[in-house]
Amino acid sequence: MRIKIINLLFLSFFTNAVFAQNFTLDTTINRQDHLYAEPYQKAIGVKMYPGAISYKKFLQKNKAFEAIGYVTLDGFSASLVKEFYAPIIEVDQLTWFYGYGGHVGLWSDEFKRTNLGTSNSNIAVGVDGIIGLDYKVKNAPINLSFDWQPSFSIIQAYFKNQGGIAVRYAF
Repeated sequence: MRIKIINLLFLSFFTNAVFAQNFTLDTTINRQDHLYAEPYQKAIGVKMYPGAISYKKFLQKNKAFEAIGYVTLDGFSASLVKEFYAPIIEVDQLTWFYGYGGHVGLWSDEFKRTNLGTSNSNIAVGVDGIIGLDYKVKNAPINLSFDWQPSFSIIQAYFKNQGGIAVRYAF
């Protein structure tokens, strides 16, 4: 009888110690549920090629919106894309993502003269796609991503191959 009581006390102490902690194990099964061992909700930073400011906000664990603003001497463009994330199981903090969205831009007359084939409009409106890799640096508030973002402008009827490397502060 004593041994049963001791075992019951040990079992209750052990389960209390395990479930009282707020921790997650970074295992293959856990990576199915959590994208990152150290998740982040928002990130802001810069994106190179072309130069842009990028802001990302997760709505759910695997869905985010990214706003990208491009500024040049001839005008500006803004893209908003919805992204879907999936973990790469073999690497702790690495995910891949894909998504879709749109863009709008305003350009000067100089841009039209240097880009033959564009219409007379100073406005660019179109659709974007995106695919890439996203990495959250462990023990640091840094998010890195590498992506390809093809876009097609409907009003001016041109196709752009863009994307690049983003460095963001994650919080």
